[in-house]
Amino acid sequence: MTGLYYEEFEVGETIEHDRRRTISESDNQRFCDMTMNQQPLHLDSEFAADTEFGERLVNGLYTMSLAVGVSIPETTDGTIVANLSYDNVEHPTPVFHGDTIRVQSTVTDKRETSDGERGIVTMHVEAFKVNDSDEPLVCEFDRTALSLKREHAETDGNGE
Repeated sequence: MTGLYYEEFEVGETIEHDRRRTISESDNQRFCDMTMNQQPLHLDSEFAADTEFGERLVNGLYTMSLAVGVSIPETTDGTIVANLSYDNVEHPTPVFHGDTIRVQSTVTDKRETSDGERGIVTMHVEAFKVNDSDEPLVCEFDRTALSLKREHAETDGNGE
């Protein structure tokens, strides 16, 4: 477990996630297949060639899901109770096959639950395309998670 307990999140803190991912054509195809999204802009190179983009776009929900996944180790791995919401999702710049994505999360809010045993943490997650010189923002959203407090987390089996 590498995630943070509620007490360890600091409002205003930005966490730069170390992992990056280059998105392949196969990644995009599999995600579209699994979600039954057959939008030709994602899958049909001839169709996409005639659009303003000139080529297939990576499914925006894949980009968002990737951003969540990349953020897990340093935020909620092993310390989350549940994701509560994803809000204010935007995709300001298209993503193409071969683009490499990096992610950062900024803690924007935190509050204890009414029973005081857990906490709710909101993070603004941003994904950037690193293979462009200006690293444009490709996806951003607010993620709200119900987090364990250290004092109420289960013991490791040794009473510790």
